[in-house]
Amino acid sequence: MKRILSAFFLLFITCLTAQTKIEGVVTDETGEPIAFAKIIFVNSSEGTITNDNGRFYLESDETYDTIKVSFIGYETKEVVLEQKINYGMEIILAESAEQLQEVVIYTGKQSKKNNPAIDILRKIWAKKRENGVRKFNQYQYDKYEKIEFDLNTIDSALIKSKLFKGLEFMFEDLDTSRITGKTYLPIFLNETFSKVYGDNLMEREKEDVLGNKNSGFSGNQAITAFVEDLYSDYNIYDNYLKFFDKSFTSPLSKTGIDVYNYVLSDSTFIDNKWCYNIIYYPRRKNELTFKGDFWVNDTTFAIKKINMQVTKSANINWVKEIYIEQDFEVVSDSVFLLKRDYMLSDFSFSKKEESRGVYGKRTTVFDNYTFNNPRPEAFYKAVADPYDPRVFSQDSIFWQNARLESLNDDESGIFKLLDTLKTVPKFRTYYDIVSILGSGYVEIDKWNLDIGDIYSTFGYNDAEGIRLRAGARTYFGQNDLWRLEGYMAYGFNDRKFKHGFSGKFLLDRKNRLIVSGGNRRDIEQLGLSLTSTNDVLGRSIASSSLVTVGANDRLTNINLFTLNVEMEPVKNFRINVGGSFRTLSSALPEAFSLDYIDLDSPTGISSEVRQVRPEYDLDLYSGKAHHWLWRGAIGHQRQL
Repeated sequence: MKRILSAFFLLFITCLTAQTKIEGVVTDETGEPIAFAKIIFVNSSEGTITNDNGRFYLESDETYDTIKVSFIGYETKEVVLEQKINYGMEIILAESAEQLQEVVIYTGKQSKKNNPAIDILRKIWAKKRENGVRKFNQYQYDKYEKIEFDLNTIDSALIKSKLFKGLEFMFEDLDTSRITGKTYLPIFLNETFSKVYGDNLMEREKEDVLGNKNSGFSGNQAITAFVEDLYSDYNIYDNYLKFFDKSFTSPLSKTGIDVYNYVLSDSTFIDNKWCYNIIYYPRRKNELTFKGDFWVNDTTFAIKKINMQVTKSANINWVKEIYIEQDFEVVSDSVFLLKRDYMLSDFSFSKKEESRGVYGKRTTVFDNYTFNNPRPEAFYKAVADPYDPRVFSQDSIFWQNARLESLNDDESGIFKLLDTLKTVPKFRTYYDIVSILGSGYVEIDKWNLDIGDIYSTFGYNDAEGIRLRAGARTYFGQNDLWRLEGYMAYGFNDRKFKHGFSGKFLLDRKNRLIVSGGNRRDIEQLGLSLTSTNDVLGRSIASSSLVTVGANDRLTNINLFTLNVEMEPVKNFRINVGGSFRTLSSALPEAFSLDYIDLDSPTGISSEVRQVRPEYDLDLYSGKAHHWLWRGAIGHQRQL
């Protein structure tokens, strides 16, 4: 994660200024902060709630002159905004005269009995199957997704540092996040357009990606791979939502009443539909929960708008903040379909408020829904080639038509600024250095070659003494039909050359038929892993005294050959058949020996072990989950 955050540190752009911004703290008359108080722009449905410390930040593209602040047990207060940007606001709420006798009841936990918010929640559970695309037998829609990364918490000390001397122009138009109120600078943008088809009767769904585009340094392999694995899809109606390998209780979960407090806060028309507003916040600390609010329709009990913010007490490594909001549109007067999904994550090494980090923002827009158009099962089994070069080379006309939400000035500026930055030698140097440190390889684009990895260049062990290694790999792009990798190493003590070579060839795109093989003649530390490795290019930890613990004098000469055939006959089901042959002998006979009695040997003693190992895998993938249906190996060892 540190390498990924460092890599993002080197790409930059400017951002848009909103019309109305407010920031401050809400307290009671004694000065104690009020957590989960609601702040809303008057005559709108735009709002937020205070965090655990009573602090808030809110912005809007519209101009508003008044906000309303409320919390159960306190008098609702309207505050006039003297200007468009209001920072450092201190709002004091007075205890409600009607509630003074019930202060103990409303100090935090809300009753589960006679609570209208929970009555509404039960109706949401009963109706959830009738809302959204699950209401129809078949469905189809367009999906546009953009993922953006921003460097956040930019201050004058950073801008004036020697690191950015000569690059100050990048910081001329900083903006603040409408979620956190921190300054930020966009640094990377990825766009994807696809068509999604589904059949609820057959329980099948397929997504055909028609276009994918990165801003600026599109050839960076580390960033591209990270973007693909960063976010997963979720459904707010599910009982649990999984983010970064942790399961959070959804505020719409049937177990939510045991985890959250719910308060019916308001009601109004939204898009000509009468909706209730419910605020929710956790009953206990140190649980994987959210805080926020949602608007729900009074007849269909479908969610119209919802926002969710992970509570500060949730402990997620390297993630300081997660914020989600979804908007739904009304179709045919009664069907609510997801229109827009927005998610912001704040990645940082430290959980301190002032610490710098990187925002990861995903915006997904859905449109052009059609329903009840049945297709044969073969249609869903036929999968488009995700490595089709046309997907990654769509022209500007395609993207003008594909963007269901236009890029704002700042997102468009990412492309322009990065083109400029690539011509600045200092920035290019920074980018190259961090890219090398992050991936371990020096990328030479004009040769379609990567040199490395650099972390294996120098080593030391008892058998070889000082060891030097150099390697390279081919890389033409994500859609390579073949790739070659290899390295050479030399030990100055044993005066021997070592090597490792491998190749991978894609013979059939449709069925993902891949043939791979290789050979490694090198030195390996016995017992380094629980199972024997077939990695012909793996860096032996024994080759570096900097990372080994204890003695590394159990070194073995290994001569390894591998051959594998892999295919994916149907989506998410992979078959892998192959095998290996290796020869092992001691690299330090005076320190340890592999000698054994061998009656077939002329001397009666043999020092070399030969192993033949056929292997097979049957792998099943479900989304990002991976399950081994069957894995096995047949080993045969012959001692000579």
